[in-house]
Amino acid sequence: MIQRLAYLILPGVLSAILTAQSPASVESPATGSPIRVTHVLGLEGVPNNHNGNLSIQGNALRFQRDDGSAAQIGIRSIQDVSVGAEDKQVGGTPMAIGRMATPYGGGGVIALFAHKKYDTVTVEYVDSNGGIHGAIFQLKKGKGQVIRNELLADGANVSVKQSGK
Repeated sequence: MIQRLAYLILPGVLSAILTAQSPASVESPATGSPIRVTHVLGLEGVPNNHNGNLSIQGNALRFQRDDGSAAQIGIRSIQDVSVGAEDKQVGGTPMAIGRMATPYGGGGVIALFAHKKYDTVTVEYVDSNGGIHGAIFQLKKGKGQVIRNELLADGANVSVKQSGK
């Protein structure tokens, strides 16, 4: 009985996962075009883990929260921009139950598709008093390098770090 139930549930779970994993577009937005991000931490006056839009406007990197308030960092004050790639498991409890109910080790196959990939961008900058700060943003995979390249083109100090690999 459980196996039959698993065979009925599995196609629906896999189809939901695959449709949710549509590839992110890789086109490069023009300078000033906002990119949807989550501010993880670091911007003064902006609470941690708030969503909004990140854009380059004039000589500033601007984070516009959904409620309308904004914070910005002067591009000339940016000392470094780091881009990282992360992934996290998605699906929560329903996904875990589906993995457990899948017979013959099929839950491992589901786990391969149950991850969402994203980029993190860390901006190190100096404030008007000479204090060093950092801000971390989470955004769609592939968009981190777009932000880094735009900041570099607009005059931010971006170091070239060698990978340990």
